Amino acid sequence: MTVPPDLRGVPESDIDLPPAEPGRPVGDRTADYDYDLPEERIAQQPVEPRDASRLLVVDRATGTRTHRHFRDILALIPPGDTIVLNTTKVFRARLLGHRESGGPAEILLLRHVRDAHYEAMIHPGGKLRPGRIVTIAPGFTVEIVDTTPRRTRIVQLHAPDFASVTDAIEQHGHIPLPPYIERADTETDVQRYQTIYARQAGSVAAPTAGLHFTDELLAALDARGVGRVNVLLHVGAGTFRPVSDDDPSKHVMHEEWCEVTADAAQRLNDTRARGGRIWAVGTTCVRTIETASDVHGVVHPYLGETNIFLRPPYRFRGVDHLLTNFHLPRSTLIMLVAAFAGYDLTMQAYREAVASEYRFYSYGDAMVVL
Repeated sequence: MTVPPDLRGVPESDIDLPPAEPGRPVGDRTADYDYDLPEERIAQQPVEPRDASRLLVVDRATGTRTHRHFRDILALIPPGDTIVLNTTKVFRARLLGHRESGGPAEILLLRHVRDAHYEAMIHPGGKLRPGRIVTIAPGFTVEIVDTTPRRTRIVQLHAPDFASVTDAIEQHGHIPLPPYIERADTETDVQRYQTIYARQAGSVAAPTAGLHFTDELLAALDARGVGRVNVLLHVGAGTFRPVSDDDPSKHVMHEEWCEVTADAAQRLNDTRARGGRIWAVGTTCVRTIETASDVHGVVHPYLGETNIFLRPPYRFRGVDHLLTNFHLPRSTLIMLVAAFAGYDLTMQAYREAVASEYRFYSYGDAMVVL
């Protein structure tokens, strides 16, 4: 089950923030999560090495913000604390082909439904009604089967000339880079748009906070006595679908599949019991842990879908610190960060990151909220 949220008060500071509507606190509108970002600040390529990215350290207790590099996280996480990693793996979910008319078509596979059936986003939507066929490669076609209530499609993949549908996807699919990366995917992206600890294929977008970790950095954290727990959330439309209504409460998240094993839950609870803190690496880990946590902060085993939407006001149960990238305006992700760090501090940090020329979004720099 998805745990319903408790509530807490919205921060009262309104310094350098948009005016609230009468009776409505700042941070309660989708428009409150706008910020100006020069196009050149959107990272088009990853930095090398991974942990050379910059890190904005945000302290909720003092409101201070300091500038470091990601590898400095080693000095910030004390022995006895535990980091939580999402071990999902991005698959080649973007299929490019042509319609029966010869016109181009694009299929973005969102999640596996059954057999060779997937839920998908398609383009052009108006021309790909149920019954239409898209050819991806010789012997590999996609049939549009049905339209869902949320206007996505159910598609069936046909790949008689391949060992399996999965094999056809692997051979002819593309890494689904987000649209703000304005270039075609390359073989470099096969490795770099993936965490080094990715294991289970099923995501159509990377859990990007984890892209900054190297084997050496993880080994150094292990040696320092920092615990490590794996959870799983397959990133789909729930994570990246934008909020279109100006009232965030009307936004409905798509379901995403997640798992917290009994061992993972026990290790997280043991960390808390001995006075340690939980560091979530990315918003997907936050959503997974909060889905599995009860009102007392106890994490339980969980296997199933979640559509939990974390936004102000929300009292977090299972997460103490957050490592995250910088997110798009008006997204559910920036709203989650605002719920965790406080709306005022979040927007101030974003403006400071822009002014300090941080790199933004998937291949960009990171922020840690203490």
